[in-house]
Amino acid sequence: MIAKDLLKQVRHIEIRTRGLVNELFSGEYHSVFKGRGMEFAEVREYQIGDDIRNIDWNVTARFGHPFVKVFEEERELTVILMVDMSGSLLFGSGEKNKQRIAAELSAILAFSALKNNDKVGLILFTDQIEKFIPPKKGKTHSLRLIREVLSFEPRGNKTNIKQALEYLNHAVKKRAIVFLISDFLDEGYDKILRIVGKKHDLVGIVLNDRREKELKGFGLIKFHDPETGGVRFVDTNSGDFEVNYFETIRRLNDYRKSIFISGGIDSVEIDSSQSYVKPLVEFFKMRERRW
Repeated sequence: MIAKDLLKQVRHIEIRTRGLVNELFSGEYHSVFKGRGMEFAEVREYQIGDDIRNIDWNVTARFGHPFVKVFEEERELTVILMVDMSGSLLFGSGEKNKQRIAAELSAILAFSALKNNDKVGLILFTDQIEKFIPPKKGKTHSLRLIREVLSFEPRGNKTNIKQALEYLNHAVKKRAIVFLISDFLDEGYDKILRIVGKKHDLVGIVLNDRREKELKGFGLIKFHDPETGGVRFVDTNSGDFEVNYFETIRRLNDYRKSIFISGGIDSVEIDSSQSYVKPLVEFFKMRERRW
C-alpha cells in the first residue's frame, strides 16, 4: 500500500472512530471493563457506616480516635487486540472487506483504551504468529496499531486460532482484556480458548458477511480461495454444493458458538456488509447490565 494512501486511510479511520468513541463507546467501555482490583488511596477519620474492617489501627492508636483506609478501583487495564490476518479476511460483499472492518474495530477499541489511560497491544496472526506489538499507551502507539492492521502483509494465508491463543497465553502474563477479531473459520481451539478465557477477560468479535450465507442459485461461479490460492468453477445450483458448502459453514459456526457458551465467553457478531455500530452498542449495554 502506498504510504500516502495508507496515511489517508488511517486519518479517515481516526476521524470516524474517534467520533464514535466520544459519542457512544467511551462511557460504556469504562463501565463494563473493570480494573484489576482495589488500591489504597488515603486515610481519613472514621464516619458512621464505615466498614470497621478498614480501620487503620496504627493511625488510630497514634491520634486516639478511629481512622479508616480508603480504597479506589485500580483502573489501568491492559488491552490486547488479536486480529486474524488470514486470506478469508479479504472477503467483503459491501464497500469494506472484513480486514477493513477489523481495522476500524481495532481503532474504536484502541481509542477507547487511550481515553481511559489504558495500555494496548496487538497480535496479528494467520496460521503463524505474524507480529506482536507489546502494550503501550499514547495516541502515536494507537495509530501505529491501526496502520499495522490496515497494511501488514502476512506470510501465511490460513488460520490457526489455537496457535494464536497459545502464544497469547505465554506472551501476556498479567490479566488483560483480550479482543479476538476473526471470522473463526477454524477448528481445534476449544481447550486453549477455555484456558485463556479463565485467565483473561476474553471477547470474541466475529466477522461475518451475509453473502457467505447466500451463495445459492447464482449458477456457475469462479471461486478463488485466498487461504489456499486455489481457483475453481462451482455450480451454486447443484445439490452437492449446497450440502458441502453450507454444512461446512454451519459446522464451524456451531462449533464456535458451543465453545463460547460452554466457556462463558462473550462474543459479538459483526456483518461486514452492514454498520457495526448497533451490534457494538448492544454488546456494551449487555455487559453493563450484567455488571
